[in-house]
This record gives sequence, structure tokens and C-alpha cells, in this order.
Amino acid sequence: MAGTPAPAAHAHWSSRFAFIMAAVGSAVGLGNLWRFPFQTGENGGSAFVLIYIACVALIAFPVLIAEFTIGRRAQKSAVSSTRDLAVEAKKSGKWSFVGWVCMAGGFLVLTTYSVIAGQVMAMSAAGFAGGFATEAGANMFYGGSSAGLFWQAAFMVLTIWVVSRGLKGGIERVVTILMPLFFVMLAALTVFAVIRGFSDGSTVRAFTYLFTPNFTAVDGGTMVSALGQAFFSVGVASAIMITYGSYLTKDTNIGESAGLISGADTLVALIAGFMIFPIVFSAGVDPAAGMTLIFDTLPALFGSMPAGNLIGGAFFFLAFIAALTSSISLLEATVAFFDEHSNFGRPQIAWMLGGFAFMIGAGSVYSSDFGGGFLDVISGEILLPFGGFLVALFAGWVLPKTILREELSHASNRMFGFFHFMIRWVIPFVVGLVLLLGLDARFTGGALNSILGMG
Repeated sequence: MAGTPAPAAHAHWSSRFAFIMAAVGSAVGLGNLWRFPFQTGENGGSAFVLIYIACVALIAFPVLIAEFTIGRRAQKSAVSSTRDLAVEAKKSGKWSFVGWVCMAGGFLVLTTYSVIAGQVMAMSAAGFAGGFATEAGANMFYGGSSAGLFWQAAFMVLTIWVVSRGLKGGIERVVTILMPLFFVMLAALTVFAVIRGFSDGSTVRAFTYLFTPNFTAVDGGTMVSALGQAFFSVGVASAIMITYGSYLTKDTNIGESAGLISGADTLVALIAGFMIFPIVFSAGVDPAAGMTLIFDTLPALFGSMPAGNLIGGAFFFLAFIAALTSSISLLEATVAFFDEHSNFGRPQIAWMLGGFAFMIGAGSVYSSDFGGGFLDVISGEILLPFGGFLVALFAGWVLPKTILREELSHASNRMFGFFHFMIRWVIPFVVGLVLLLGLDARFTGGALNSILGMG
């Protein structure tokens, strides 16, 4: 808090580059390479893309600024930051509920994330080993095989090991190596897919699919999916960015950093569309294939291409990098809280919480709907949007404007005024309405959507 020095044990980023790589690595994950393509396919293509971009620019970006502000001001984990800042603002410490909701949502995301990421590791190994078998991929994904548990466990061990080593010895060291490699591989694979797709027109079809809107397919479910995707992808409302913000020093330009991170994340999602959809259209596959688009359809397509095993292995290794850097941040957000409030050391906390996440996720390996179902809806469509709603309420109505202005001193008066108006008035209303519409579309048959002429 202002005027109170951070505890000596509290870590800080060693450089702006390390912070940007970690935050971009957190934001750029399977939400871009796995969830974005199948959400786009299931929600009508380009109309979903445009709504998603609007959600990132007008909602997720201001919430990201708010989360960095909350974390840096308090220099603590999400739960502790929201409690301490509420007290500083002379409000009830029960506002720590905001941090709890965000942390719970992020932890639930990690439980299913580990299963998906384990499958990504398996697919990468299968590709480099010399062959993709469509049924093998599907069976590992849905069939409850012991191989699925092995790869999930391997992924979680890597995640836990990095987090257990702390900010500088673990997180910074890994992200500053893997993220530059990620961008090089992403560029190379996208160039390959686009050039290959020009010969049969699939690149043009991909561009049309991503950027020619059809708003007749839009309803409340589409909007909540786009909003949930924006939160899931950028990493807000999951306690990550409050935690990473707590490692910032006072000289960091929060608005500029948040813009770079959300912009990079959105760009990667769009580039991923240009990498995946030309291949999908070239093979005449339905882009609305859902989750099986990545783990069933693409391996089969790679298997039929010249040098497809190498290309497919590289694609899934790219996805593995994205998954690892994101899962590190998801686990770190929870570990940071317990590191503040327990007598255990960071390594013990990381292994206990990581093991707990593994056990919850392991049930998904044996689930016929991959936990799809339930856990993805609870985390991606309920807790994350609800967490974003609460963060906006907290920043806009609990924190005094003077605190926000002190932390955002680099912003011009006009930009700060726009941010404060959005976070105080627009975002709580829009996110609350979209959340209600989405819940209505999913659970009550769309009665509210019909009343509003959207269903």
C-alpha cells in the first residue's frame, strides 16, 4: 500500500522484459491455440471473432489494468490485495471475496488445463516419433486410458517444478527462454499454412471465415462465449494478473504494459486462426468440430501431409509451450496466497496444490465429456466472467479514484478518465448482462434472450 514499503521477502521482476514475457506467456496459452479455434467454429465464425476483439479491447484490457493496479498497490496475492486495499479505502475487508472468486476460477481452469496440456504433450511426442493415429488420439482424449494420466502427470510435474523454484529461479528463467522460441515457431508454422493454402483457396476461405461477420447467429450464448474467451485468453479474473502485478515496481507503466500484453494475446489468437483454418478448409473439415478439431481432426490431417509428422509435432510442441507458461501462472496465483499465510515453504505448497489440481483433473481423463462439460462451463462461462464483474466493481466503486490515479500516473487525464468511466459504469453493466444472457441461454432455454430479441 502507498507509503508502506513492501515486505523484504516479496519478490519483484528483474526486468521489464521478464515481466512482459511472463505476462504474455500467461495470456498466450491454449486459450489461443485450442479454445479460440473451436469457440470460433461453434459460434458462427467471424461474428464471434469481432465480438471477441471488442471484449478484449473494451472489457478485458481495462480489467487487466485494474488487476495490475490492485496487485502493485498492495504487493500481495489476489485475496490479500483485495482485502488490504478495501481496508485502505475504509471499506469492509470482506471484499477479499473478489480475490477468492478469481483464485477459485483460476484454479479450476488449471485442473482441466493440465489434462488438455498432457494431451498436447502426447500429440507432440507422437508426431516427432513418426505417426499420428486418429483413434489413438481420440481414445487418449476421451477414453480414460492410463496414458492420459501419465501425460497429465508429466505436465503437472513440470509446472510444479517451475513454480516451486520461485519468481527469478523458476518463472523468469523459463519464460524468457520459451516465449521467444514460441513466437519464432508460430511465425514459421503460420507462413507454411498460409502459403500452402493459397494453392487451393483455403487461405482465402480462412480469411473470409474469420473476418466476414454473420450476426444472425449471435445470441446471448455467443456473447458470453466471446467474453469468457477474452477473460480466459488474456488471463484476467483468475488472480494471475493481480499476482503478477504485485511483483511490479512503481516505475512500471501499467497502461502501456497492459496494452502490449492484451494486444499480443489477441494477435496470437488471430494468427492461430490463420495457422489452423487453412489446413482445416483444405481438407474439407467442418470448422465447428469443437474440441476434437485440435486433438482428432488435425492429427489426421497432419498424418496425410508430406512431412506432416514433423509439422504436426512442431505444432503441438508450440501448443505445449503456450500451455506450460499459462499453467505456471495459474498455479503461481494460488501458491502466492498460501505462501503468505502458511508455515510451509514454497516448494511444499507448490507440490501440495499442484497435486490437488492433478487429482481433480484426473477425473476428467475418465469422463466421457472430458470434464467439458461441467468444469469448463463453471470456470470459463461463470466464474471468470463473474470474477471480471467483481474486479470492475472493486476497482470502480471500492477503490477511491485517488488511489487509481496514483498508480496510473503515466496515463493522460483523458485516458485515465476513459478507463475510470469504463471500469466504474460500462464494464459492470455489460459483463453482468452478458453473464445473465449466457446463463439464460445455457440453463433456462433462452427466455431472457427471446424477450430481448436475441434468441
